[in-house]
Amino acid sequence: MVGVEDLSYHRNKNTLSPSLFSLEESLAELSSLVSTAGLTPVASLTQRLNDPNPRTYIGTGKVKEIREACEAHETCTVVFDNELSPRQLKHLENEFGGRDLSSDKPLIKVLDRTALILDIFAQRALTREGQLQVQLALQVYRAPRLTKLWTHLERQSGGNGVGLRGPGERQLEIDKRLMRDRITELKKEIDAISSHRSLHRKKRSQLNLPVVSIVGYTNAGKSTLMNLLSASSIYADDLLFATLDPTTRRADLGHIQAKALAAAPPGTPPAAPISEILLTDTVGFIQKLPTTLVAAFRATLEEVAESDVLVHVIDVSSDSWEKREQSVLDTLEEINAGGKPVVRVLNKIDAVPYTENGNSGRLRAEAMMLGTGEDTVAVSAKTGEGAEDFVECLRKALQGLLKDIEVVIPYSKGEDVNAINEVGVVDKVDYRENGTYIRGKVPPALFNSLAKWAVDESSS
Repeated sequence: MVGVEDLSYHRNKNTLSPSLFSLEESLAELSSLVSTAGLTPVASLTQRLNDPNPRTYIGTGKVKEIREACEAHETCTVVFDNELSPRQLKHLENEFGGRDLSSDKPLIKVLDRTALILDIFAQRALTREGQLQVQLALQVYRAPRLTKLWTHLERQSGGNGVGLRGPGERQLEIDKRLMRDRITELKKEIDAISSHRSLHRKKRSQLNLPVVSIVGYTNAGKSTLMNLLSASSIYADDLLFATLDPTTRRADLGHIQAKALAAAPPGTPPAAPISEILLTDTVGFIQKLPTTLVAAFRATLEEVAESDVLVHVIDVSSDSWEKREQSVLDTLEEINAGGKPVVRVLNKIDAVPYTENGNSGRLRAEAMMLGTGEDTVAVSAKTGEGAEDFVECLRKALQGLLKDIEVVIPYSKGEDVNAINEVGVVDKVDYRENGTYIRGKVPPALFNSLAKWAVDESSS
């Protein structure tokens, strides 16, 4: 594994933002990605560069050092924690051992971070939509890298005259055309699935239930929290990108709220109940998330943009949890979901060792202190600790979305009255000659459908 800190990035951005991962933190994450992909990390090397080498990205001395390390460890793959250009990939593979003349395959494979993440996604995609999205991202990534697939034909010539092309160039043009056609075909299939997903969202909106999406860094515990809240059995494991495809469940949080009320001191007034919600588990984010993946998964990420409230799950057992949080926030801005109400869930507090002194003790204390805020709560999705506090925090966030209504609903439209009682808060009810008068608060989706029954305050 090779980690490189590009100092020119800081100069270009004119910042030393603390949200940026250190070279060591990023390399440790790369080690987890390598293991997730099914490889075994055996050694790591780092370098800090004022400017990357346009030919090999790293310096010539470091190239020699890596080649010697590959020979010592009998390594078959070198993974860079950065995105490499096609030219750099080609030159590095030549420097590290060249190609097998019989198969024209590199003796030592060179991968960049983007290729590694794409490989993991290709292994984990289970649904048809997920597989199409990964295929699209792979095709877009491979398109500019086709040139090195036919280098063994470059020395062949179709003639000495100007304008005559060798078989390698002709084959390359054929491959590029086939790849363009495949990309177009994949985009059409994904658009068709996206339209189907939009119909599902439209049907869900007719339920008049608030939509809550769980977002966060990969392996932060999103699926575990989803299972805790919805009593479902979504696959959850201590793995990077264990969940790729969004899953929506109808969740009734009333039992957790009732448990909190039972444990409250006598005389505590009951909070406004949370009705059922639609809870969506989404793909995890990661720093340096490939732009090809963001583009390919844009249809899936629309689930996040269409949500009423975001639940941002943060793994506070990680030393770099604050940087991971910022990385997720940056990605949310990129997909136009940055302005949504957010409930911060400081997860895995059971995995933070408590000591009176030291960073671990301070971190746990800080998590518990932040958990008292209006939009932040400390929980353990694995053990259920803090679930009641989370529901109360979510209730307040959802209450902030409710809109005031004052309506008179005809007696023939009893389903609208039931909808208000199920998902809204009723302040006053009066049975009048022309229908049921209700003043209260309801979610935005229901507010729009009730607009036709609105009355002026003077008539109430």
